[in-house]
Amino acid sequence: MIGVAMYITIKSLWERHKNKSLIARLTGHDWKTVAKRIKEIEEGKKYSIKKPHPRTLDPYQEQIMKWLEEDLSGIRIHEKMQEEGIKAGYSTVKDYIRKIKKRENIFIRMHTLPAEEAQVDFGYLGYTLYQGKKRKTWVFNMRLSYSRLDYYEIVYDQRVETFIRCHINAFNYFGGIPRYIKIDNLKAAILKANFYEPIYQELYKNFAYHYGFHPLPCRVRRPNDKGKVESGIKYVKNNFFLGRTFSGEKDLKERLFKWNARVNQRIHGTTRKVPQEVFEKEEKLKLKPLPLEEFKLVKVGSRKVYHDCHIYVDYNYYSVPFEYVGKE
Repeated sequence: MIGVAMYITIKSLWERHKNKSLIARLTGHDWKTVAKRIKEIEEGKKYSIKKPHPRTLDPYQEQIMKWLEEDLSGIRIHEKMQEEGIKAGYSTVKDYIRKIKKRENIFIRMHTLPAEEAQVDFGYLGYTLYQGKKRKTWVFNMRLSYSRLDYYEIVYDQRVETFIRCHINAFNYFGGIPRYIKIDNLKAAILKANFYEPIYQELYKNFAYHYGFHPLPCRVRRPNDKGKVESGIKYVKNNFFLGRTFSGEKDLKERLFKWNARVNQRIHGTTRKVPQEVFEKEEKLKLKPLPLEEFKLVKVGSRKVYHDCHIYVDYNYYSVPFEYVGKE
């Protein structure tokens, strides 16, 4: 079975005039399978998702993954499954673990077309000064997969409104919108992680529709699915944040903005090209145009009015008429 990501890879390679034999070698799939997919692409057929037949231990995969992360041996995992009443022979458990490890360790480097994809994520930086007080701080990163052009932004929460605002700022920075946005399974975007049928956060889904891009969720515990932005987060932590001190929010954001511009002018370690130059020459004009109207972020909620005629919203107090005291 060919998944969505592999389908996109085959489509991208074919559109770049790579022959079927080369595509088969690059993707590791049989020539006939590749030829069948290319025929469907040329006929304009939409990709149909077929779910794989479930295996005996598939319902327990997440728990098995957790035990593996705790460095439990196959024998110990089998014992724990027996303790929990899960009926499976040791050889079945051993084979299942072997297949999981094999899937975890193998990935295909994805080569995307200009303006086809961007990858996004948050990276935790620790505590920084915000309005004179220490507060948890994250960095948002959107990276265009083709040119490797980066957009970074400092944030103090990971709410859906913040996530969307960062997208808008990134699109404005790039001057356009890529076709796909590859996202980790953040609660700000994905309510239920599933590579085939994810449940999107309603506000984020409406935002994606308004801007005309398709969100692509990553598989659970597959950091290589968004390897480009993973490396971007690591890069900003190690090369900007560590070893520096900041006087406050304004200082941190201003210095990050300047550093961001310099980073986009460096020779990229993987492509050996300057992201800004590749973006200007090959990608910028292929991005989808920004919408005529920006997406309106409206937050609806209720607050109880305190005895001093104030309500508390997003770390701030607002005064209201006295007759509302004690009401919501």
